[in-house]
Amino acid sequence: MKDKKDKKKGSKSIDIKQLLMDIFTANPKRSFNYKQMTGLTGLVKKTDRQKVAILLNEMVTQGLLTEVVPGKFKLLMREAYVTGKVDMTASGAAYIVPEDGGEDIFVAQSNLNQALHGDVVKVLQYAQRRRHQPQGEVVEIIKRKRDTFVGTLEVAKNFAFLITDRKVMYQDIFIPLNKLNGGQNGQKAVAKITDWPANAKNPYGEIIDVLGDAGENQTEMHAILAEFNLPYRYPDHVNAEAEKIDAGITPEEIANRRDFRDITTFTIDPEDAKDFDDALSVRQLPDGEWEVGVHIADVTHYVKEDSIMENEAFFRATSVYLVDRVVPMLPERLSNFICSLRPNEEKLCFSVVFRINDQAEVLDKWIGRTIINSDHRFTYDEAQQVIETGQGDLAWEITNMDRLAKILRDKRFKAGAIGFERAEVKFKIDENGKPLSVFFKESKDANKLIEEYMLLANKAVAEFIGKEEAGRHSGKKKELTFVYRIHDEPNPDKFESFTRFITRFGYNLSALPGVNINRSLNKLLDDVHGRPEQNIVETLAVRTMAKAVYSTHNVGHYGLGFDHYTHFTSPIRRYPDMMVHRLLQHYLDGGKSVAADEYEDRCEHSSDMEARAADAERASIKYKQVEFLKDRVGQEFDGVISGVTEWGFYVELNENKCEGLVPMRDLDDDFYVFDEENYCIVGRRKHKKYQLGDAIRIVIARANLERKQLDFALPGTIDKLK
Repeated sequence: MKDKKDKKKGSKSIDIKQLLMDIFTANPKRSFNYKQMTGLTGLVKKTDRQKVAILLNEMVTQGLLTEVVPGKFKLLMREAYVTGKVDMTASGAAYIVPEDGGEDIFVAQSNLNQALHGDVVKVLQYAQRRRHQPQGEVVEIIKRKRDTFVGTLEVAKNFAFLITDRKVMYQDIFIPLNKLNGGQNGQKAVAKITDWPANAKNPYGEIIDVLGDAGENQTEMHAILAEFNLPYRYPDHVNAEAEKIDAGITPEEIANRRDFRDITTFTIDPEDAKDFDDALSVRQLPDGEWEVGVHIADVTHYVKEDSIMENEAFFRATSVYLVDRVVPMLPERLSNFICSLRPNEEKLCFSVVFRINDQAEVLDKWIGRTIINSDHRFTYDEAQQVIETGQGDLAWEITNMDRLAKILRDKRFKAGAIGFERAEVKFKIDENGKPLSVFFKESKDANKLIEEYMLLANKAVAEFIGKEEAGRHSGKKKELTFVYRIHDEPNPDKFESFTRFITRFGYNLSALPGVNINRSLNKLLDDVHGRPEQNIVETLAVRTMAKAVYSTHNVGHYGLGFDHYTHFTSPIRRYPDMMVHRLLQHYLDGGKSVAADEYEDRCEHSSDMEARAADAERASIKYKQVEFLKDRVGQEFDGVISGVTEWGFYVELNENKCEGLVPMRDLDDDFYVFDEENYCIVGRRKHKKYQLGDAIRIVIARANLERKQLDFALPGTIDKLK
């Protein structure tokens, strides 16, 4: 409800010059005279109308407008072209994120000129308005991000449309009836754009895949994958290629490898896992030291370079983990059988073998190809039981490996690693995909045991290439092209805002540089553990961090506190690990450094696909959360404000971590404004505040499965919304 006092202020509160500039900016191609401008501004006072005439001439002098003919004014268009990527908003407008890292440029939907979310475009930037967001117009689409889109079919008598997600495609796609490919009204489908004439509002398309009836679990999961332009089935020729791969291991191959078949070896994985990437071997040496082997599936032995399988693995770049399924990077014959380190089967591996003393100090390491035979397959729960009781299969091996892992972990944190450990949201799902309950999976000692040895192996491989091997060439350091997993330092502005925010809970962070910040962050994460604000503080802490990506340009891994780090341990489900295996063997064989540009392109693709897979996973979780709560509309829950925006605030429910929005439009007891700096919205008259981290009780008002959206309301207000 707007403040009546504001309405009585009249033109005194109006910045007339800014009002004029807004009109010109919204209509950059039109010219206006004095009378037109006074009409468009809606000013009624004579003094204000006279001021318009004066300001128009002043703005010409200031270089904001040009007088195209006497008495007619137009926005001064400066030849400022910027190349960037389209980031679409839900309203249909967009921001162009410049390639050179400059300020984002706002583009109204009418000026997008058929550019879509993720496209690389050329933008004409309009004359800058002081203290306001730069604005512009798309003049060229340099590269389309995609030409296929998922949506719901609306079929009429003579034509059809695919109704799409507005953020991805702001116009529905026109589908001729002879291009429906069997699609029916109300079904979800994937369309490919075939034409988009310059003057046409809607693009033309054809249906290339019918996903099924909306609301069915299989349909919706495939729709989520299609939404993020991810594959959801294997082409027949790829499956046929997988069937041709010979799984046999020849005596000649064994002779070229280090043999670990008689050394105790085991795997620890989730209960429902079938693709076992990694195994551990352990034995105590006569001098009391330990030999620990980290054995990784030798995928590149079976997937040959430039083969059909290699190209498919590169295209996918990663396995995708949705709520109810895994979409593997490699076909199941490879991922679940040939390459998977299944128990009591001889398997080929690429390994890092450490010699470690009882204080978990690495005394030596060896890297090379091996053959193993795993003695036991543990689930995380089974291994945890052994750790907690000291009893069960391979108890001596498991408990000693756990003891050493805990020492390694302690050293890592003392050296500056940051301990982000958030509980995973999991669902118990029936045979039809319906969520029956929500539970949280926390990392325990068995998980941390595996994590520690995988980190040790990844670091060792990266250091071997980045430091040791490079130093051997010609007796001086020579950089070798390699694939690193990098994580840059936090954005200073985000970190400063985060530091200010946590003071409201009584916490503080040291401003000292380098490792001291990491230690201070770890202390904060320890201090908030188990407290109501834990999830909010952890979420914001993660948001202050840069995103980890793949690159040939090593800047270290800030979060882990490592100068050299890579991904070596999961080649069944990550393409970068396959690249690492190939490069590692190339350099072990004495090969010269490879071309960096080609591998940097592959790294960028892999990082992009990883981000898409993470978005799809979050979308599937969101869908199941909405599905889980759709029968609970009208029920009240306790939660915490988890996000604040100009359109409302988000609340995460304590009971199940489901998140929904309390829209600003539904807060009718005052006129609320968004205070971005302080993470809150505040009422102008009553000064009621809704701030990030506040505990709050809400009622579920609406559950929209199509949009994967929950709307919450404050108790006592839901009747007004019906």
